Amino acid sequence: MPSLGRLHLITDTRPGCDPLGVVRAALTEARAELVVQVRVEDSATDREAYELTRQVLALCTSYGATCLVNDRLHVALAAGAAGGHVGADDLPVTAARHVLGPTGVLGATAREPRSAVDAVVAGANYLGVGPCHTTSTKTGLPDPIGPDGVRAVTDAVDVPVIAIGGVTAGRVPALRAAGAYGVAVVGAISTAADPARATAELLRALA
Repeated sequence: MPSLGRLHLITDTRPGCDPLGVVRAALTEARAELVVQVRVEDSATDREAYELTRQVLALCTSYGATCLVNDRLHVALAAGAAGGHVGADDLPVTAARHVLGPTGVLGATAREPRSAVDAVVAGANYLGVGPCHTTSTKTGLPDPIGPDGVRAVTDAVDVPVIAIGGVTAGRVPALRAAGAYGVAVVGAISTAADPARATAELLRALA
């Protein structure tokens, strides 16, 4: 598995957003420390997801960063991404590992110790844990678990835990203190007036 960066940027493809511009700005600051997870709206076609992934992957490759794809593992394989991430309603982790093979990077979503351990046993290389705080980026999420919830998971597993959900630079220290290896963000970078500066602030908080 490639070295996993501590800052994960999930693409925001909602109307009015510029995912490629944001990724490019973030990469200029984070370089190999960045993991970009391509996530598209449910209404997007596989072709649209594939084209975006190819463009993001080209940018990531030029900076030595890692590119993953959310949910659509066939798109990850077709585009040549390093792997993918599956959520609670996506393929089971065991099936996802079968799709990606033994060497693909596989992340899984968890919010409490039991499901976290199960995901690691099934083949997850890292866990996305949250939502840690309230977020407006994604609807239908369960209640936030806070740093204490992150700590419960990090105490139960030995793979990197990436805290997600309402993450800001100011909230990073508490999440790191709870054992999080890194953080995943959408709005903290994508909706920032200066995505490169926002990336730099998050990296400083993670250091």
